[in-house]
Amino acid sequence: MTSKTLDNFLNGSILDLKQRGLFNEIDTVEGANGPVIRIQGKELINLSSNNYLGLATDERLKQAASEAIDSYGVGSGAVRTINGTSDLHIALEERIAAFKGTEAAISYQSGFNCNMAAISAVMDKNDAILSDSLNHASIIDGCRLSKAKIIRFEHSDMDDLRRKAEEARSTGNFNKIMVITDGVFSMDGDIAKLPEIVEIAEAYDLITYVDDAHGSGVTGKGAGTVKHFGLQDRIDFQMGTLSKAIGVVGGYVAGKSNLIDWLKVRSRPFLFSTAVSPADAIASTKAIELLMESTELNEKLWENGDYLKQGLKALGFTIGASETPITPCIIGDEKVAQQFSKRLVEEGIYAKSIVFPTVPRGTGRVRNMPTAAHTKEMLDKSIAVYEKVGKEMGLI
Repeated sequence: MTSKTLDNFLNGSILDLKQRGLFNEIDTVEGANGPVIRIQGKELINLSSNNYLGLATDERLKQAASEAIDSYGVGSGAVRTINGTSDLHIALEERIAAFKGTEAAISYQSGFNCNMAAISAVMDKNDAILSDSLNHASIIDGCRLSKAKIIRFEHSDMDDLRRKAEEARSTGNFNKIMVITDGVFSMDGDIAKLPEIVEIAEAYDLITYVDDAHGSGVTGKGAGTVKHFGLQDRIDFQMGTLSKAIGVVGGYVAGKSNLIDWLKVRSRPFLFSTAVSPADAIASTKAIELLMESTELNEKLWENGDYLKQGLKALGFTIGASETPITPCIIGDEKVAQQFSKRLVEEGIYAKSIVFPTVPRGTGRVRNMPTAAHTKEMLDKSIAVYEKVGKEMGLI
């Protein structure tokens, strides 16, 4: 017999979320996650994937992964510190370091794991972390796990960051202080003010940490937000994922050799979780090599992003202050945002609604993620559907 207390908690909580328009319905994709997907037998133009460059279905990556399975098998067989490290993992980390312009790199099973691993391996209860108020949930959880004092500064407000850095340095008696920020903020598409952050960090001796999950492969002609600003020699931690623009799965931290050596002996997900599969490792390596060889996919991504953004803005949608291909249509009311998303799906466009707690209350939105794999015809159809549904619902 199961717990009545648990059932009462779960049933009541789920009902409450549904009534407030905050319950997320999970859709099942039937087949590959490309520019067009199939859900419940219906083909939809896909504007909700992080597959920025279309590499998740790239034939060159598929071929590399297939060959790795034939040679290495489907699993790594152990954690990295026993005998789960293969030459494929070493090759991946060497390519990441070259790609990011650092001395070394360490790979993890996911981007979320990176932030849980790296922050808590360096920061502890005697330290403080200055964290942007819109940082990703994995950063927040990583900071909490470290037990350091978390000091939030207003989103991209450099005056507030400077004030709080000065206060923490002068009155906090902390051993170490870190400033941590997303490189590209995933819900709004704006870019962190890294030059100003570095200037403040150097003035107050702050450790710098940039989560570039949505910047790697996107900004800096693909090399990421840190390289976009030419700051690879002045940022301590460059974190990123292998599951968005890179198109596979996993994450990494890039930095100086001594940092990577420390993470290999002190970051718990590295120590206690089986390494990513050989196929994932070699496919990720292949993707990074493609980006280092050519900016063609990156240029197409930006071309498509600008085209969709201009089309939606011309219709009268509020798209915020995005500086990247990420294009939010900010609706406000959560229930309206969810209904808008459902109507788009009915008209053949898959653009998922994003509501609290992923974004602040009252800022419900439909987030659009154009990729290098979309055609102009797909984007034109998307804009036309947005116009139809937007007028129907009185949003424009």
